[in-house]
Amino acid sequence: MMQNFRLAMAWVHTWFGLLLGFVLIVVFFFGSLSVFDREIDRWAIPETRFEPQPMPSFDEILRPAFESMQPTEESVAAMRGRVDGPMPAHFDTPIRWGAYTTHRDPVLGLFAGYQVPNAKNPDELVWGNRTIDPRSGDALPDDRLKIGSRFFYPLHYSLNLHWMDLGYWIVGLAALVMLVALVTGVIMHRKLFRELFTFRPGKSKQRSLLDLHNLTGVVALPFHFMFAFTGLVIFAGIYFPVTHTQLEPLHELHEVLDAEETGLPHERAGKPAAMASVDAMVREAQRRWAERDMAGEVGFLAVQYVDDANGYVSVYRAGTDRIALTGEGIHFKASTGEVLREDPPPSVVERVDEFLTGLHLQHFRHWMLRWLYVFGGLMGCVCLATGFLFFVEKRKRQHAKRGESGARVVDALAVTTVTGMLVATLAMLVANRLLPDHLPGRGDWEQYSFWGAWLLAMAHAFLRTAPVARARLAPAWREQCLAVAVMAVTAVLLNWVTTGDHLLRTLRDGYWPVAGVDLFMLTGAVIALLAARRLGLRRRPLPVALTDEEAAHA
Repeated sequence: MMQNFRLAMAWVHTWFGLLLGFVLIVVFFFGSLSVFDREIDRWAIPETRFEPQPMPSFDEILRPAFESMQPTEESVAAMRGRVDGPMPAHFDTPIRWGAYTTHRDPVLGLFAGYQVPNAKNPDELVWGNRTIDPRSGDALPDDRLKIGSRFFYPLHYSLNLHWMDLGYWIVGLAALVMLVALVTGVIMHRKLFRELFTFRPGKSKQRSLLDLHNLTGVVALPFHFMFAFTGLVIFAGIYFPVTHTQLEPLHELHEVLDAEETGLPHERAGKPAAMASVDAMVREAQRRWAERDMAGEVGFLAVQYVDDANGYVSVYRAGTDRIALTGEGIHFKASTGEVLREDPPPSVVERVDEFLTGLHLQHFRHWMLRWLYVFGGLMGCVCLATGFLFFVEKRKRQHAKRGESGARVVDALAVTTVTGMLVATLAMLVANRLLPDHLPGRGDWEQYSFWGAWLLAMAHAFLRTAPVARARLAPAWREQCLAVAVMAVTAVLLNWVTTGDHLLRTLRDGYWPVAGVDLFMLTGAVIALLAARRLGLRRRPLPVALTDEEAAHA
């Protein structure tokens, strides 16, 4: 019975992992890159290559920047169908202003929400955003794509598929399947600790792949479980949208009661009121944090109901000294600077949620732990990649005898998602350095280069995996490894040529955001070259079959 149960778990592990493993490897890889998303932004936008800055003066820097903002064309276009009548040419009633920064951000991100006249839902706003130099308030070009924080980062949790939140649902399903794969994998491997230290590269290819699959899965098992679980927790509101669907009336009532309890207004008064000095409010918030022996940097600042009698200012602490994603917010009446509320200590449930969210988003100031996150994410990529390869190696001889193409299709998809994903990433970075600075829609062209390169990598993978149908190694692996090596070196050289920030200079100056990205790409180039060399020198004998006990892991 136990043997049958283990075989059933092996079947679940194999097929669930195969069906959504291609999504998971994208999630793991771009999640690993997102650990240093701000640093990738510095590499991609040379104008931002200066030291991180604290939150600047609201009165002198931020307010003029907010007052000159307007909603984006995309936000206005999305709202157009939900308005009775024409959209205004200019939006004059800002409802919310916000500014957010981290200890790794030289530049400052601003957003603003505006009331839409004649909107069918008066609570719906149109939104504008801007990135500024906090030292002067000067705006950066709107079409400069923050490749790390605005492309790679959302790609790892939404696949950048925003239609009906489809990407969130696909990734959520993949995370759930991953939890199943982790549990079934543990059940399959009765000698878990022995397999933690077992890797036999001199054995058959199947045996080596299985050892590496087991090793990378077991070493990072707590990491994999934690990230899959916390990712589901963070997006639970999307997967279970009860507040704005089944419980809409209760949600609205809760907002009214919450406003009464906290003293923070629930809606605009409709009466204009001048805003007091927000800088004075920030100083008061920092004084109160200091009394509680907390670091006093501001991470997030928001104005609700701008220039209205019910307006209030919320100042949140940058909690880089702890894992929990918490801000110790202090709220002031905008017109007088009077303290309306200090957020109370969170409940036990709120503390657990803040800890799990902070553990996943890693906004804390701990560089060694950040690298451990990268290591865990890349271990997940290796675990999934070796799982794909083991699946192909175990079946391609049988499929070749029967004239089936299943192994070839899986191998082509594996090439697409393992090396093809790297080709697309590097193509985007190369395009970032080659495209003219003043090209209209420059950020869109960078995204086109990413998806176009990935489609070409997929076409190449399917074209060059024909030998798998004859139980041989596909040359697509070696060819795309060589492409990765060449493109990585090209991206580093282009950074030098177009900005002058060559590796020796950035290392000498200690500017690690750019030096780190260059070093990471050069390390990847070396690994890709070694892999290509190994693939080129490999003999092509048919793989040795596994025993029945080993086959239970497939």
